[in-house]
Amino acid sequence: MPTVRPLLLGLVCALLANAVPEPDVERAFDHFYNLEYDQALAEFRAAVVAHPDKPELRNNVAQSLLYREMFRNGALESEMVSGNNAFLRRPKLNAPAVVEHEFNTQIATALQLSQDQLAKNPNDTDALYTLGVAYGLRANYNFLVKKAWTDSLRDAGEARKAHNRVTELDPSNYDARLVQGVHDYVVGSLPAFYRALVNVFGVRGDRAGGIRTLKEVAAKGRHNRTDAQVLLCALLRREGRPREALPLLNDLLRRYPRDYLLRFEKEQMYSAIGDKASALKELDQLAELKKDKAPGYARIPDEKIWYERASVEFWYNDLTHALEDFKKVTANPKQLDLNTGVLSYMRQGQIYDLTNRHSQAIEAYRRAIAFAPEADAAKESRRYINSPYRRST
Repeated sequence: MPTVRPLLLGLVCALLANAVPEPDVERAFDHFYNLEYDQALAEFRAAVVAHPDKPELRNNVAQSLLYREMFRNGALESEMVSGNNAFLRRPKLNAPAVVEHEFNTQIATALQLSQDQLAKNPNDTDALYTLGVAYGLRANYNFLVKKAWTDSLRDAGEARKAHNRVTELDPSNYDARLVQGVHDYVVGSLPAFYRALVNVFGVRGDRAGGIRTLKEVAAKGRHNRTDAQVLLCALLRREGRPREALPLLNDLLRRYPRDYLLRFEKEQMYSAIGDKASALKELDQLAELKKDKAPGYARIPDEKIWYERASVEFWYNDLTHALEDFKKVTANPKQLDLNTGVLSYMRQGQIYDLTNRHSQAIEAYRRAIAFAPEADAAKESRRYINSPYRRST
């Protein structure tokens, strides 16, 4: 998904700063939610030049930089959070040095501007809010890009502390509750070892409570309503409640029709509830929109559509067609993000195993391992070399 989809623990600790009611910033948000990150960055950077003293605009630039890197790395789909603590296993992103420098500069400036305002008035809710967003974004970056767990936890705690103070001062500010909801859910979802680790920082979790809070933000938030809806889609899928996410996805698609990842999410929700026909119909519509060069859809990689189709076919045991489509995905591996490539090779191996062709399966598993050696799918593929894959009943 766009935006979140993210990202957890630190990832999605805070999302968007308060929107500035100016046309250029409004256009920037429209670009942002439609996956047009270069255009969003151009608008946000221009706004920073016009208003260099507004910390929320610095946060907007930093967030756009982070999400652009996530998008390029295939890290915005809800698959990132739909597995068993998948957010703890996401491969490290490799942001260019120039991107990291700009991100750090914008965050440092946002923190300083917010702290300057708080020095004048410690109860300035706007400053507390932008302070929390800056800490949350840095937590995201430390978690996703640098894999700096301790730094991420520390910043996540600071983000929550700032936004807790906002809601204490202004209980009607539902936007600030987004951090609380995500924080509660993520910590409550951690395995015992990680939960014990974050307890050292005084953090407690509550999965059900986190979802309730996100629903409140989705219904009553002003600036973070969209982010809460996107997060709910991902987390409801993770909780095995995809049917509840479909109305949210339909509403998001109505408002952000150029965000093709939302349509892929919808397809995956249909597949998760057992509606193969509707899932494949969504993919047919995606292919048609791409063919017609509909706004936002011409850029969809063919490999993405083939991968999603093959995945539906695989899980519904249409192995012949699944193998054909996974082979289409890997026909040009240089075009693939790490997640798509390694999973496509592994699935080919699994199909060969399920059809009693283990020697061919081994070759596919080895390609998965070579494509992304540190990915979970590569580690899983290593197991199948000596112990052929069998689907659990």
